[in-house]
Amino acid sequence: MAGTAEAATSTSTFNVTATVQATCTVSATNLAFGVYTGAQATGTSAISVACTNTTAYQVGLNAGTASGATVTTRQMTGPSSALLNYALYRDAARTQNWGNTASTDTVGGTGDGNTRSITVYGTLPAGQPVTPGSYSDTIVVTVTY
Repeated sequence: MAGTAEAATSTSTFNVTATVQATCTVSATNLAFGVYTGAQATGTSAISVACTNTTAYQVGLNAGTASGATVTTRQMTGPSSALLNYALYRDAARTQNWGNTASTDTVGGTGDGNTRSITVYGTLPAGQPVTPGSYSDTIVVTVTY
């Protein structure tokens, strides 16, 4: 009589792992003051920030490209290196300067995986005796996380 053979088995395990790194992405729209007539002018820009869930971040703005500009005295450059002063703020009342010193003059938050829109409020002060022409500056937005 033939015997019934039982099937033999052997088992093992393996781990499944993943690492999620903290990350943020950022983009911004242009800020256009329009035609400067010597009266105070205002404008806004929108910064879009998306960070991974629970990632703390700070959004800073640099001084721009004009020689001698600072985060409290920003300047656009125009014809023959003429300068037009302007300011960037973190609040709609335009009282909180926006710079690039984390937790001092920046805007902070905590990511949740979604895109957050942050408004930059700009002001061109009245009464600047400037040369006619086009003026511009470039601001670098930095997200520190």
